[in-house]
Amino acid sequence: MTHATAAFPESRHDHADCVERTLAAAERICRDRQARLTPQRRRVLEVLLADHVAVGAYEIADRLAENGRRPAPTIIYRALDFLIEVGLVHRLASLNAFIACGHPGSAHGAQFLICNGCGLVAEISDPRLAGAVAEAARRVDFAVLRPIVEITGRCPACRPGLRGRGDA
Repeated sequence: MTHATAAFPESRHDHADCVERTLAAAERICRDRQARLTPQRRRVLEVLLADHVAVGAYEIADRLAENGRRPAPTIIYRALDFLIEVGLVHRLASLNAFIACGHPGSAHGAQFLICNGCGLVAEISDPRLAGAVAEAARRVDFAVLRPIVEITGRCPACRPGLRGRGDA
């Protein structure tokens, strides 16, 4: 089963519902794990939920600035570490940035479609791709800890002349 959580490839995406469901899942996951979703951690998650683009730690700090005072980077990184640990956020290594998980609370191999035109990121979870990664790793006796795949290309809006052709 493949899930899409951003404006592409699924054009019917209801972002307000997406945010509401993710915040409710965050509350439930933290409660179930007896972990604290502090106001600061929640605010960091809300920044990441604002839109479907990856956001760096310093940009998160800028967005959380109040009265000209922005939180220290260590506070942001601690919140991000917590959110990653409980499965609410993913780190995109190729962008050195973070994005809210599209499937919080479920064990899944995450694949990200990253538009290098507009910056939108769609998280998909294709078990066939996750299986292929796991099988390739098994063949070389490699233990996969975080099966994250990052794929760059162009979303439909950034490649209008190529729609339906399947090339990026």
